Amino acid sequence: MLKEPTIEKLKALKLDTMAAAWTEQATHPDTARLSFDERFGLLVDAEWLNRENKRLGRVLREAKLRISSACIEDIDHDARRELDRAVVRQLAACRWIVEHQNVLITGPTGTGKTYVACALAQQACRKGYRAVYRRASRLFAELALARADGTYARVLAKLAKVDVLVLDDWAMAPITDPERRDLLEVLEDRYGARSTIVTSQVPQKRWHEHIADPTHADAICDRLIHNAHRLNLKGPSRRRPEDATNPAK
Repeated sequence: MLKEPTIEKLKALKLDTMAAAWTEQATHPDTARLSFDERFGLLVDAEWLNRENKRLGRVLREAKLRISSACIEDIDHDARRELDRAVVRQLAACRWIVEHQNVLITGPTGTGKTYVACALAQQACRKGYRAVYRRASRLFAELALARADGTYARVLAKLAKVDVLVLDDWAMAPITDPERRDLLEVLEDRYGARSTIVTSQVPQKRWHEHIADPTHADAICDRLIHNAHRLNLKGPSRRRPEDATNPAK
């Protein structure tokens, strides 16, 4: 049997990795001892792994995580943080995404809130979900610009479709009336349909006070806090003075 025509057909079918793996098999004498099913399984595995790696690379680029290297396995479970390893393991299974629940991460500056949030988002991408990272201030600026140029509805629709939205550094600055309305719009679209991760230095009990307007505060807090997993990180700042860019794990 001539291999070249088959290889060309595999490439025409966009199965380039399978074609390369088949060629590679021919260079290893041990492969001849394998059954047809075993060899074919190896070819399929090679193609699948290549496509999965490409998919993961694509969704991670789209996510634009602030800490792109963050991963569940590298989260530090120092006892001072009071970060329950069992809870992290449960969240790593991504069942909370299936059930459209939120994750709220609070704690003082430097305790690794952003790292944990990005690690959960990266895990979601590995499990086949799509994620997007936004600092709260950048999100509000993006929505204000969208309202001005007529793309507001389009931006809201795009945010509504993302499986996991990471809203980082929430409540860092006083919130304006347009920002209150924008946040409610985003959360209303996602409530019961998608999952949101929020990080904040402000304790949850003070979020109502931060939002200020009672009507908006009730609506926003209800959509964020109801049915949410809560992580309250403690301990000293994990940023080394000599390296301010070191990600706090």
